[in-house]
Amino acid sequence: MSKVPSDLKYTRTHEWLRTLPDGTVEVGITDHAQHALGDLVFVEVPEAGRKVTPGEPFAVVESVKAASDVYAPISGEVTEGNPALASAPETINTDPYGGGWLARVRPSGAQGALLTAAEYEKLTAEEGN
Repeated sequence: MSKVPSDLKYTRTHEWLRTLPDGTVEVGITDHAQHALGDLVFVEVPEAGRKVTPGEPFAVVESVKAASDVYAPISGEVTEGNPALASAPETINTDPYGGGWLARVRPSGAQGALLTAAEYEKLTAEEGN
């Protein structure tokens, strides 16, 4: 079974969010998502300064199986994309909730529908994964 840390929020499209002490929100893909994708070979993170809205594709992860969009869970401005992923995309496979974060966003209002850990676990169980 995939790991689902209880202190994070989740989306139905398998992103996770962590609010940092400075108010920015760190975003990545869940353990469930990285397992489904398989070994990641390329990651494109958003550039700092980019404005995003909920549901908008804002990053791309590519595995040996397929390329997948990652969707912005909140509106705001990207403050940083994770530069380490350019040379080590597999970090998402080994540490999806730590060093595998994709971007940090300064929120500016709207957010998509966010799930608790329990709600996300129920979602993945219903999906049969």
